[in-house]
Amino acid sequence: MALVAAFLVATPSALLPQAQAHGWITSPPSRADHCAKGTVSFDCGGLQYEPQSVEAPKGSMECSGGSSFTVVDNDSLPWPRTTISGDTTFRWQLTAQHATSTWEYFVDGQLFKTVDDGGAQPGATVEHTLTGLPAGDHTIFARWNIANTVNAFYQCVDVTVTGAAAADADAEQLPTVLGARGTFSAV
Repeated sequence: MALVAAFLVATPSALLPQAQAHGWITSPPSRADHCAKGTVSFDCGGLQYEPQSVEAPKGSMECSGGSSFTVVDNDSLPWPRTTISGDTTFRWQLTAQHATSTWEYFVDGQLFKTVDDGGAQPGATVEHTLTGLPAGDHTIFARWNIANTVNAFYQCVDVTVTGAAAADADAEQLPTVLGARGTFSAV
């Protein structure tokens, strides 16, 4: 019994609830996905082995979320840019599912779409379609907010939006969702 008590005193983190959810955007490929697949010409550090682990407290607007995977914050690196249409489905691959409050998508720092899961546990693959994305080069910042911890998972996806959906997006929707036209700021 004394041995068990000594173990618990020495490892108090074993008693604390921890997020077991992990996930990253695989389509279109996120910066973390590019690191994992080795499609970049620079060193991603440990992210190449843990694309699902870009986790930090909720509320950050950094691609790393403030985690140790700061390579994804560096906009000066030659991140591959994926060409997509204005209506594109973003796919998350989850290595462990965890109760989810919301999924948030930002276009160049402006909130574009929120999906409220109300605390539900997602499946191993989660897809959200972003409709009416503005044409041009953008960084899509995504935040997966976990329902029962203080943490979120963070991803950035570099895209070039083309096609009729972007050109024909509802003129009333874009100013409401993105703010005034032409007022994008870098992430």
